[in-house]
Amino acid sequence: MKSALILIDIQNDYFPGGAMELAGINQAAACARELLAACRQDRRPIFHVQHLALGPGATFFRPDTAGAEIHESVRPLPGEALVRKHYPNAFRDTGLLEVLQGAGVEEVIIAGAMSHMCIDATTRAGFDFGFTCTVIHDACATRDLAFEGRTIPAGQVHGAFMAALGMRYARVMALKEFLSGLS
Repeated sequence: MKSALILIDIQNDYFPGGAMELAGINQAAACARELLAACRQDRRPIFHVQHLALGPGATFFRPDTAGAEIHESVRPLPGEALVRKHYPNAFRDTGLLEVLQGAGVEEVIIAGAMSHMCIDATTRAGFDFGFTCTVIHDACATRDLAFEGRTIPAGQVHGAFMAALGMRYARVMALKEFLSGLS
């Protein structure tokens, strides 16, 4: 089965000092970097997804800012696709679906940020488009959320979304497990 890597929104604004710092982003980016290296070595198609916020009230990922740039740890190489998006779902109003289908891709390997938004939305859409989806959970990051006056810690947010995706939409696994299947 032909597979492709989709790295979603690993951008400067999510890192320490950025406009929307995520819990565990440095560790997730280190895993994403290792995943990217393995996929490059395997010569899998690679798609870097960059979110650009177009709304007038956008506080992060604003176009033409350093915060919107792909983080240096996973920066695209010449020849690797860069998909720019404006919604959580990386398929919405982009050419991602057509390029994947045109390349004969049947499985997408997904990592990046945020677990509860763009990872979730893209994985569910990928499944709905007929792809086999694999999410590398330790190469994803999120943040604390608030609900009904309570703070839900990032680890619980991440765990809940990974558990939900793993029920039907994706094979959810650790980087180490994924890499062991490559050898």
